[in-house]
Amino acid sequence: MFYTATEEEIKEGKTTDVYFDRAVEVIKKKNVDKWVKAEFRAKGLPRNYKWAVLGGVEETLTLLEGKNVNVRILDEGTFFKAYDPVMEIEGMYTDFSVYETALLGFLCEASGITTKSARIRKIADKKTVLSFGARRMHPAIAPMIERAAYIGGCDGFSVTLAGEKMGKRASGTMPHALILVFGDTVEAVKAFDEVIEEGVPRIALIDTYNDEKFEALRVAEALKERLDGVRLDTPSSRRGSMREILKEVRWELDLRGYDYVKLYVSGGLNEEEIKDVMEYADGFGVGTSISNAPTIDFSMDIMEIEGEPVAKKGKKSGSKSLLRCNRCFNSKVVPFSEKTETCSCGGVMEDILKPAIRGGKLLKAHPPVDEIRNYVLEQLKHYDIE
Repeated sequence: MFYTATEEEIKEGKTTDVYFDRAVEVIKKKNVDKWVKAEFRAKGLPRNYKWAVLGGVEETLTLLEGKNVNVRILDEGTFFKAYDPVMEIEGMYTDFSVYETALLGFLCEASGITTKSARIRKIADKKTVLSFGARRMHPAIAPMIERAAYIGGCDGFSVTLAGEKMGKRASGTMPHALILVFGDTVEAVKAFDEVIEEGVPRIALIDTYNDEKFEALRVAEALKERLDGVRLDTPSSRRGSMREILKEVRWELDLRGYDYVKLYVSGGLNEEEIKDVMEYADGFGVGTSISNAPTIDFSMDIMEIEGEPVAKKGKKSGSKSLLRCNRCFNSKVVPFSEKTETCSCGGVMEDILKPAIRGGKLLKAHPPVDEIRNYVLEQLKHYDIE
């Protein structure tokens, strides 16, 4: 048995926390169901982040489509800050209450991964970043992980099924196992070159048996101009200074005319480690720090009942707009209004919480992943890593 929920079970509300089932039972038996508005927001962001990126929107709207609700939500890939409302649901409470657990799950985890990917993209600048971390997580959610990582700014991902679902090709070259089976790095690399179709980069893994410098030179001599790059996945116990290893490998390759061979690094990378090796690395395979990114801790709270503002303590009542300037990207939360404002910079501030579902009907098609990714990268120009 696989301990995973099917799409049908999620849509039937079976992944709810049981107290929502009990609340619905009480409300219906006492005939006190009411028309409410509920908002989703995060009262804080992990590790003192100054911004986050919204993910999981397509799955969220897929779950709510066909339900008797209205939804306003930020576009997938939109940057937001703590206390910003990212979604509002309007409807009879019992028509959507049992989906709170699933909706939060969609948004919290995907947003965490998308945010981490965007942070790494910012640091890596225009260098290649690939998502390699799905193996650290439950396989049932691998496509979600890879999609969120790609949207956030990764150039590629490793899981085959994720590529099939997104209409993309998964990235990756060779594991240590291939080299171990052949018993020699060069023999394995030559076999890979002979067997694998053209178009797949010839990137040799060079840390299995011997010193990275000498293995880099051996594979470069064997493949010459067919070698695109080498990957260093050196274990932490043998790593020392990865920056110095890369510096040495780069020197030796350049000295012998292999300046076209790119250097890729993988293995336990995070923001700080990428910063440290940026000068010499041409690309990065980032694993667990993306796939196991800290989730964005959203909550769902009622803030209006039968048209009247109401909220539990610690929350601001009433429907809201999230205004953002189209020039400087400054934003602020205000009581709901369809009016625009002039920003202090002279730009126009308008509500970016957009209607997405009305009466259960999806108002527009979901955008393709490349459109969302480009949207993230364009916004990223206006945000810095704190």
